[in-house]
Amino acid sequence: MERQAVGQELGPLLIELVDLALTAKQAHWNVSGMWFRQLHAQLDELADDVRLWSDDVAERLTTVGVAADARVETVAARTPFASFPSGSVDSTKVAPLIVDRLSKVVENNQMRIEKLGAVDLVSQDLVIGITGGLQKQEWMFAAEQPGQHS
Repeated sequence: MERQAVGQELGPLLIELVDLALTAKQAHWNVSGMWFRQLHAQLDELADDVRLWSDDVAERLTTVGVAADARVETVAARTPFASFPSGSVDSTKVAPLIVDRLSKVVENNQMRIEKLGAVDLVSQDLVIGITGGLQKQEWMFAAEQPGQHS
Protein backbone atom coordinates (compact mmCIF):
# COMPACT_ATOMS: atom_id res chain seq x y z
CA MET A 1 0.00 0.00 0.00
CA GLU A 2 1.23 3.46 -0.85
CA ARG A 3 0.33 5.48 2.21
CA GLN A 4 0.79 8.88 0.56
CA ALA A 5 -1.28 7.89 -2.49
CA VAL A 6 -4.13 6.88 -0.17
CA GLY A 7 -3.79 10.17 1.70
CA GLN A 8 -3.92 12.13 -1.56
CA GLU A 9 -7.30 10.58 -2.33
CA LEU A 10 -8.91 10.32 1.10
CA GLY A 11 -7.72 13.70 2.46
CA PRO A 12 -9.65 15.76 -0.10
CA LEU A 13 -12.67 13.46 0.30
CA LEU A 14 -12.66 14.17 4.03
CA ILE A 15 -12.66 17.92 3.30
CA GLU A 16 -15.57 17.55 0.85
CA LEU A 17 -17.61 15.45 3.28
CA VAL A 18 -17.07 17.81 6.22
CA ASP A 19 -18.08 20.76 4.03
CA LEU A 20 -21.13 18.83 2.82
CA ALA A 21 -22.20 18.01 6.39
CA LEU A 22 -21.85 21.64 7.46
CA THR A 23 -23.72 22.83 4.39
CA ALA A 24 -26.54 20.35 5.00
CA LYS A 25 -26.97 21.68 8.54
CA GLN A 26 -26.81 25.31 7.35
CA ALA A 27 -29.49 24.58 4.77
CA HIS A 28 -31.52 22.58 7.33
CA TRP A 29 -31.62 25.55 9.69
CA ASN A 30 -32.44 28.12 7.00
CA VAL A 31 -34.61 26.44 4.37
CA SER A 32 -37.95 28.14 3.85
CA GLY A 33 -40.81 28.00 1.43
CA MET A 34 -43.07 25.47 -0.22
CA TRP A 35 -40.96 22.33 0.43
CA PHE A 36 -39.72 23.36 3.87
CA ARG A 37 -40.93 20.36 5.84
CA GLN A 38 -39.60 17.60 3.59
CA LEU A 39 -36.28 19.33 2.88
CA HIS A 40 -35.79 20.21 6.55
CA ALA A 41 -35.98 16.51 7.48
CA GLN A 42 -34.10 15.30 4.40
CA LEU A 43 -31.19 17.70 5.06
CA ASP A 44 -30.90 16.35 8.60
CA GLU A 45 -30.67 12.80 7.23
CA LEU A 46 -28.01 13.90 4.75
CA ALA A 47 -25.96 15.57 7.51
CA ASP A 48 -26.16 12.41 9.65
CA ASP A 49 -25.07 10.16 6.78
CA VAL A 50 -22.22 12.42 5.71
CA ARG A 51 -20.92 12.76 9.27
CA LEU A 52 -20.72 8.97 9.54
CA TRP A 53 -18.92 8.73 6.19
CA SER A 54 -16.47 11.47 7.12
CA ASP A 55 -15.68 9.63 10.35
CA ASP A 56 -15.04 6.43 8.37
CA VAL A 57 -12.71 8.30 6.00
CA ALA A 58 -10.82 9.97 8.87
CA GLU A 59 -10.41 6.66 10.65
CA ARG A 60 -9.17 4.99 7.45
CA LEU A 61 -6.61 7.77 7.01
CA THR A 62 -5.26 7.29 10.51
CA THR A 63 -5.31 3.50 10.08
CA VAL A 64 -2.98 3.76 7.09
CA GLY A 65 -0.74 6.23 8.92
CA VAL A 66 -1.87 9.56 7.47
CA ALA A 67 -3.11 12.26 9.82
CA ALA A 68 -6.73 13.26 9.19
CA ASP A 69 -7.11 17.03 8.95
CA ALA A 70 -10.58 18.54 8.92
CA ARG A 71 -9.90 21.57 11.07
CA VAL A 72 -12.08 24.56 10.27
CA GLU A 73 -9.21 26.46 8.66
CA THR A 74 -8.25 23.43 6.57
CA VAL A 75 -11.79 22.85 5.32
CA ALA A 76 -12.24 26.56 4.56
CA ALA A 77 -8.95 26.73 2.64
CA ARG A 78 -9.30 23.48 0.68
CA THR A 79 -12.99 23.00 -0.04
CA PRO A 80 -13.81 22.88 -3.73
CA PHE A 81 -17.27 24.32 -3.08
CA ALA A 82 -18.51 27.90 -3.25
CA SER A 83 -19.96 29.31 -0.07
CA PHE A 84 -23.57 28.35 0.61
CA PRO A 85 -25.91 31.38 0.70
CA SER A 86 -26.37 33.03 4.08
CA GLY A 87 -29.73 33.69 5.67
CA SER A 88 -33.01 32.15 4.65
CA VAL A 89 -32.87 30.13 1.42
CA ASP A 90 -36.00 29.27 -0.53
CA SER A 91 -36.66 25.55 -0.80
CA THR A 92 -36.71 25.74 -4.60
CA LYS A 93 -33.05 26.83 -4.48
CA VAL A 94 -31.85 24.45 -1.75
CA ALA A 95 -32.31 21.17 -3.61
CA PRO A 96 -30.33 22.27 -6.71
CA LEU A 97 -27.52 23.64 -4.53
CA ILE A 98 -27.29 20.35 -2.63
CA VAL A 99 -27.49 18.28 -5.83
CA ASP A 100 -24.59 20.28 -7.29
CA ARG A 101 -22.43 19.50 -4.25
CA LEU A 102 -23.40 15.84 -4.19
CA SER A 103 -22.70 15.52 -7.91
CA LYS A 104 -19.23 17.02 -7.50
CA VAL A 105 -18.28 14.59 -4.71
CA VAL A 106 -19.63 11.64 -6.71
CA GLU A 107 -17.66 12.79 -9.77
CA ASN A 108 -14.49 13.19 -7.70
CA ASN A 109 -15.07 9.78 -6.14
CA GLN A 110 -15.24 8.10 -9.54
CA MET A 111 -11.63 9.17 -10.10
CA ARG A 112 -10.67 8.24 -6.54
CA ILE A 113 -12.11 4.75 -6.94
CA GLU A 114 -9.94 4.16 -10.00
CA LYS A 115 -6.77 5.49 -8.35
CA LEU A 116 -7.32 3.65 -5.07
CA GLY A 117 -7.86 0.37 -6.93
CA ALA A 118 -4.18 0.43 -7.82
CA VAL A 119 -2.91 1.10 -4.28
CA ASP A 120 -5.40 0.06 -1.56
CA LEU A 121 -8.47 -2.08 -2.12
CA VAL A 122 -9.82 -1.47 1.41
CA SER A 123 -9.83 2.30 0.85
CA GLN A 124 -11.30 1.76 -2.61
CA ASP A 125 -14.12 -0.30 -1.10
CA LEU A 126 -14.80 2.43 1.47
CA VAL A 127 -15.08 5.08 -1.27
CA ILE A 128 -17.32 2.80 -3.37
CA GLY A 129 -19.73 2.42 -0.44
CA ILE A 130 -19.76 6.15 0.28
CA THR A 131 -20.35 6.90 -3.40
CA GLY A 132 -23.39 4.62 -3.45
CA GLY A 133 -24.85 6.50 -0.49
CA LEU A 134 -24.07 9.87 -2.06
CA GLN A 135 -25.72 8.81 -5.32
CA LYS A 136 -28.85 7.80 -3.41
CA GLN A 137 -28.93 11.19 -1.68
CA GLU A 138 -28.30 12.94 -5.01
CA TRP A 139 -31.25 11.11 -6.58
CA MET A 140 -33.54 11.96 -3.65
CA PHE A 141 -32.66 15.66 -3.69
CA ALA A 142 -32.93 15.79 -7.50
CA ALA A 143 -36.45 14.38 -7.18
CA GLU A 144 -37.34 17.46 -5.10
CA GLN A 145 -36.75 19.76 -8.06
CA PRO A 146 -39.66 20.80 -10.25
CA GLY A 147 -39.78 18.89 -13.53
CA GLN A 148 -37.42 16.15 -12.34
CA HIS A 149 -38.62 12.56 -12.57
CA SER A 150 -35.33 10.69 -12.17
